[in-house]
Amino acid sequence: MDIRFEAYKIIQKVLQKNIFSNKLLKQIKKKSKDSEENIDLLYKLVKGVIKQNKNLDYIVSEYTDDEKYKNTDLKIKILLYLALYQILYCNNIPDYAAVDESVKLAKKLYGDKVSKFINAVLRNYLRNPAFTYPEKLEENLAVRYSFPEELVKKWLELWGESSTEELCKFFNTEPLLSLRINNHATNKEKLINYFSRRDIELIPSTASNNVLMTDKPREVLTDVAFSEGYFSIQDASAALVVELMKPAPHESIIDFFAGPGGKATYMSELMGDMGEILAIDKFPNKIKKIKQAIARLQLTNINTITEDAFNYGPVAPAYDKVLVDVPCSGWGVFQKKAELRWQANQDMPKLLKLQEAALKMGSQFVKQNGIMIYSTCTMNPAENEEQVNRFLKKNINFVIDPAAKYVSPKFVENNFLKTLPFKHKIDGSFAARLKRID
Repeated sequence: MDIRFEAYKIIQKVLQKNIFSNKLLKQIKKKSKDSEENIDLLYKLVKGVIKQNKNLDYIVSEYTDDEKYKNTDLKIKILLYLALYQILYCNNIPDYAAVDESVKLAKKLYGDKVSKFINAVLRNYLRNPAFTYPEKLEENLAVRYSFPEELVKKWLELWGESSTEELCKFFNTEPLLSLRINNHATNKEKLINYFSRRDIELIPSTASNNVLMTDKPREVLTDVAFSEGYFSIQDASAALVVELMKPAPHESIIDFFAGPGGKATYMSELMGDMGEILAIDKFPNKIKKIKQAIARLQLTNINTITEDAFNYGPVAPAYDKVLVDVPCSGWGVFQKKAELRWQANQDMPKLLKLQEAALKMGSQFVKQNGIMIYSTCTMNPAENEEQVNRFLKKNINFVIDPAAKYVSPKFVENNFLKTLPFKHKIDGSFAARLKRID
């Protein structure tokens, strides 16, 4: 398999059609007979070029004629991005190899004229790699760390220059794999020792006692311990949302927008596989993933329903706890989802309306003195605090139950659970614990 060619095709589809790369990468991995090292390189090239798209584009533009580059087809630019990414970020690939392989690929796909253009631009950069980024702060950070300028401007307003730069740096690092321990099958010490005997280090999370981290995702995920249900994959920020809920044995819980099931299965484990959890999601593929996780973890107290949350009924205040983990802008998971930063077609007003409606809908299922958790994987106040405060003004029978009663105060701000990547070094998230007090 020609790794660079496969990477090129995926990147082109992602940037031109605004789709996610994970599905395309998994399809290739499933069919490929290449070494794991080559598959790792494929993933690195695809994810890296997508993340660094704006930065790579700026650098390349500094070494070409402005007018000519402006009229250059994106499919040609992607060849330059791919080559330059290898030069800048792949220390194990010599510069000459990055250039030569990219020139060969250009010639194979588009002929001599394009290959000569690619060669000239890359060698021009290698001869004189010194260039300057824009002086204006938001433009400088947006180009240097490769984010939409509008987004960087918003972050600067919220957190200032230092924290915004740390946030950008965090999102551009390669993520560690987070393992959530299944304490019904093993414990932290046993799991750490098990992988230590296989020369794999697991680092305890400082956010959740049930989460470990590793920089060897492939080795961990292919180990029999995963298939046998000794752990699941879940970031500590998501685990904290469930710990904020504090599910108890014999409770009845409904989980709206439940796919792919990480929170539902963690609830079940904390409940000792007792009580009842109803996991609802309208997407069949997500329900399939929940069922697979249930089977792998050998859980019995989760029932799944493929249904739009807004159509589910009968509507009745029958549940001890309700989780409304709403669709959101996903600011908090930019490190793991490379394409998400470029999802410029997101309709924020539509998303805000959906979240507001979901809060109202979820509240109708909460028993008296019951709990509703509203959560997102974003740090956007419009989707978080502002949504909750708007809901509380309209629903005086709900009050905030302070998060510090259930999780470490270092993850609490104004009584809400709030994780900030630049501060906590985990995904960004938000959750409010709301109590019904009729």
